[in-house]
Amino acid sequence: MNWQQLLSLKRFGDTEKRYRASQDETRLGFDVDFDRIIFSAAFRSLQDKTQVIPLSKTDFVHTRLTHSLEVSVVGRTLGRKVGKVLLERHPDLKELGYTFNDFGAIVAAASVMHDIGNPPFGHSGEKAIGEYFKTGNGAKFKEQLSEKEYQDLIDFEGNANGFKILTESREGISGGLRLSYATLGAFIKYPKESLPKKPTNHIADKKYGVFQSETTEFLDVVLDLGMKQKATKNISFYRHPLAYLVEAADDICYTIIDFEDGINLGLIEEEYALEYLINLVRNTIDSKKYHSLKHTKDRVSYLRALAINTLINEAIEIFLANENLILQGNFDKSLLEKCKYEAQINDIINISIDKIYKSKEVVEKEISGYKIIADILEVFVTALNNKFKGKTSNYDKLILNLLPKEYQVETNDLYNRIMLVCSYVSRMSDSYAIRVHKKLTGNIV
Repeated sequence: MNWQQLLSLKRFGDTEKRYRASQDETRLGFDVDFDRIIFSAAFRSLQDKTQVIPLSKTDFVHTRLTHSLEVSVVGRTLGRKVGKVLLERHPDLKELGYTFNDFGAIVAAASVMHDIGNPPFGHSGEKAIGEYFKTGNGAKFKEQLSEKEYQDLIDFEGNANGFKILTESREGISGGLRLSYATLGAFIKYPKESLPKKPTNHIADKKYGVFQSETTEFLDVVLDLGMKQKATKNISFYRHPLAYLVEAADDICYTIIDFEDGINLGLIEEEYALEYLINLVRNTIDSKKYHSLKHTKDRVSYLRALAINTLINEAIEIFLANENLILQGNFDKSLLEKCKYEAQINDIINISIDKIYKSKEVVEKEISGYKIIADILEVFVTALNNKFKGKTSNYDKLILNLLPKEYQVETNDLYNRIMLVCSYVSRMSDSYAIRVHKKLTGNIV
């Protein structure tokens, strides 16, 4: 892979090539990507989607929106600092007009939308959709779908759904938000289709990043960027290099900030937790300043800032040291998996899993989320299929009045009809999903 191709400004529907040197310096193409995401309806819904604690009663806990904004800040720093060195290594990029800010803008834009495809109720929402089709009433569709189509449903993936949201055409607008291909490439952490599942231990094969419904758009992007294709008959590529930085930004934020949430909510004992953060920043901590802070939140905030900065510098060093391997597709781990603080990071993650992700509050609301999502899918999939068969009941007609027209596209394809409903459900906020469920179950109190 080469950087000139990987930094493509092309957008869906372009008839002429875009050149970096001809860009308006006050609002570059990659900056436009960030702006379009921020103003999108899909991004706004993240303000009421679970990051760690579903439907938290406090205003401190992070939502998907605040998490995404924080990831974009870290991503921008990673991109700029890496970009500065890459421009020195590749002077041809400078001659074409690229600056270190371009790298920062691409990574920031891909980072701020990295969770845009996640359903309500956190990662349990993905599992709830999958379980409906695997073990619930949706299992009856298995014989009517291709193997890959069915895998898309039973292993519903927020990353693939994000690509769908960002690129699907609607109401005469081609290519969805029409983001630059460079930003879309950096967004795609898992550039493969759903099958075969985890064919190798390479990080790019950990999950998948495209539904069968978007393979045409996906191939248009990755081939234009010159992303390296794997030697397989299936749709499978190695990552865009900047996807490693997007992943690192997310890993840094959820590792440290979810932990911070757990401490401030009292799910993790302060003295016990601070010791783990101190282990991560022992070489940079100002002990006098730290001990002068009287409140838990202040101490945690100080350590959090040091920890994020430590991991940013570590991720940059690893990326730059392995640039050639990454460009060749031969770097098979995430950046933080290769860092010298891996043991400390794993300690923090293991505590978060035990004390936060498996806490009673989280588990109880995830259980509710499973039921809510399964019920909504059942009602809307049934109504849409009955409409296609010409057997719409009065109840189905009422249900379809709740389903926005853009999700009632006339199609003979069962898979596409089901994906329309999944797309509708996935874009719901936590609270809206609860309200819809109450209406469907007759609970109008």
